[in-house]
Amino acid sequence: MTHHLQKIAVATLFALCPLAATAQQYPVKPVRFIIPFPPGGPTDIMGRIAADILAKSTGQQFIADNRGGAGGNIGADLCAKAPADGYTICMITAAQGVSPAIYKKMSYDPVKDLATVTLMANLPSLLTVHPALPAKNVKELLTIAKAKPDALTYASTGNGSSPHMLMEMLKFYTGAKMVHVPYKGQAPAVVDQISGQVQLAFNTAIGVMPHVGSGRLKAIAVSSKERFPPMPDLQTVEEGGVKDFDGGSWQGVGAPANTPPDIIRRLNTILVTELKTPAMREQMIKRGALVSANTPEEFSAFLKAEIAKWTKIAKAAKISID
Repeated sequence: MTHHLQKIAVATLFALCPLAATAQQYPVKPVRFIIPFPPGGPTDIMGRIAADILAKSTGQQFIADNRGGAGGNIGADLCAKAPADGYTICMITAAQGVSPAIYKKMSYDPVKDLATVTLMANLPSLLTVHPALPAKNVKELLTIAKAKPDALTYASTGNGSSPHMLMEMLKFYTGAKMVHVPYKGQAPAVVDQISGQVQLAFNTAIGVMPHVGSGRLKAIAVSSKERFPPMPDLQTVEEGGVKDFDGGSWQGVGAPANTPPDIIRRLNTILVTELKTPAMREQMIKRGALVSANTPEEFSAFLKAEIAKWTKIAKAAKISID
């Protein structure tokens, strides 16, 4: 009988072994890393940093696969529908926080269909104006906007993009009226702002810091709750008199829902450990990004809060995309 029980115990142990071993052995082959935006932008930059960290730590390739389109939803949908075995992961971005608020129909649910690994970084946006506009801060800008409703035009990187939603939030909180001019990306929007075709915009700091430094654009505030370390003298929008204003772009890593929790933890540990090093923090700040590096649970709660925030703004501004 004892011998029989021993055999059962051994069999049970062997049955449990694959579960215990998955995270330690993972990954045993290259991993597809979907980046839901084209090469060269903030998501691509952050995605390649994450892929590099994971590849160096595991000795396996994490192959960047850029799948842009539909405001980041084509790539995110591909990730959501991939096998949940750890061999497909993806970037989750501010777009996944905004999309459920503005798209009437979505082919996936960012909360239910994606597993969160970690929020990598927040990318504050700078509120920039053309140097000819006589506003040195948010208060002066709002005075101009309210004196002449709809006289000011603002650029964005498209309907429902982070720059669009941030300006709609500013309008929602202050009652200011300004005209939206959507562009196909940050580069053409910035070109027209520098030439004075449009007067103002929210743009990720990473993309406009050189133009602010050269005086071609004037930064009057930062969109985040805290001040931006590379520009410590620049007020936040909230300090400029707009209570509770807090927003910007952000970048994180995710995977298909139901990816084994031990694989999620392994990915999280590798990324968070490296992101928290002083060298990586320094590298990120130079790129206009502030390291977040949190737990899967914290990232999940953050994503839900973002969707709730932008749903409120989208309803108030009547923004919806079919």
